[in-house]
Amino acid sequence: MRAFLHNARQQFVDRWFWIQQVVVTALASAISWQVGDGILKNGGVVAAIVAALTVRSSLHKSTREGLGQILGSSVGAGAALLALHFFGLGLVTVGLTVLISLVAARILHLGEVAAINVPVTALIVIGPGLSQTNASNRLISTIIGAVIAIVASVFAHPKTPAGRTIDRISSLTERCAVLNSQMAEGVADNYSQDRAGRWLARARLLAEEIPSIRNQALEARVFAKWLPAVRSENAERLYLRGVALEHVIIQTRSTSRALFDIRLGGGMDADIKHEIALLLSTVSYALSVSAEDFRFDPYSVTKEPTTAEIRLSAESATTEVVKRAVSLEKSQLARIMTVISSAVIIADSLDQNSPTIKNVPTPEGPASAHVLAKSPLDQAKIWQQRIYQLLPQRVRGYLEK
Repeated sequence: MRAFLHNARQQFVDRWFWIQQVVVTALASAISWQVGDGILKNGGVVAAIVAALTVRSSLHKSTREGLGQILGSSVGAGAALLALHFFGLGLVTVGLTVLISLVAARILHLGEVAAINVPVTALIVIGPGLSQTNASNRLISTIIGAVIAIVASVFAHPKTPAGRTIDRISSLTERCAVLNSQMAEGVADNYSQDRAGRWLARARLLAEEIPSIRNQALEARVFAKWLPAVRSENAERLYLRGVALEHVIIQTRSTSRALFDIRLGGGMDADIKHEIALLLSTVSYALSVSAEDFRFDPYSVTKEPTTAEIRLSAESATTEVVKRAVSLEKSQLARIMTVISSAVIIADSLDQNSPTIKNVPTPEGPASAHVLAKSPLDQAKIWQQRIYQLLPQRVRGYLEK
């Protein structure tokens, strides 16, 4: 009986994050129903549906998608009212509503999930019994549901955005450390082509995590701007650490690709192989120490002491490669030096003293992560220029005087 209760409890513990999201989404929908019905007659259904569609584990995503649904549904409902006026309720009205809603979602760069949610919400807004009053009430219900979902998303995750960023960076740093350790062991054991291919596949999977790191770090930065209790300088340090991790992941992928090509070109001799294996092992150890220290002290600005060992090992490997440069093919020499230079770049990234991290501005996430890909002012200027180019030459000449 005790074992049964322990296993049952463990099922909930292992799925606590999912359970919390489900409970928060259900509560957000229920509250939206109550508030929507209290403010508007029959306004609870639309509010509850919008809340269920909008709640996400990320406050940043919920805000973006909530505002996107409000804007997109407003455009869709307005287009539907115009279509109703000219064509009546029917096939043309529904088709135009969906078409214009999808175009609006595309213009707002809302992403795949929100792009589907917008036409769904717009159709709910202009559903049976369509009139200007009903459409307005349903649009207000949409706003109610989206606002409650945005607030509820704060509680949809057991940790703060900064805490999620710390966990994400630590986890991916450890995965890079494990991959470098396996590559070190493989180089020492005279790895096969298939084994190198598996390393490269795993490195590519790590590279696919880069957008999620940036979005999570960006959310922590935005969250710090909203709440004065959160220190913005700590959020900036987390963001820089995320940028540094991007460099680590890219260099780990570069190393795996170089090892794959080295094996394809005939491999390395025993002395070089020993130095490269030692170098990769040193990189793995430095990454492991970095991940552990970062988890316990994420806002430290001290340099990583293990990075000096990476540079010493890289210097030793370079010396060995230079001794045998005459006997190596140029392509193999370049690939081996790629492994060494990648290790040095990883050391610079862990120290965060590289100009590529501090002096080069990093885009604040992809356009899909923004409420609008461009600000309304920028978009207005673009459309103004396009309209201006369509004017006849004489009209343009008159306006330029």
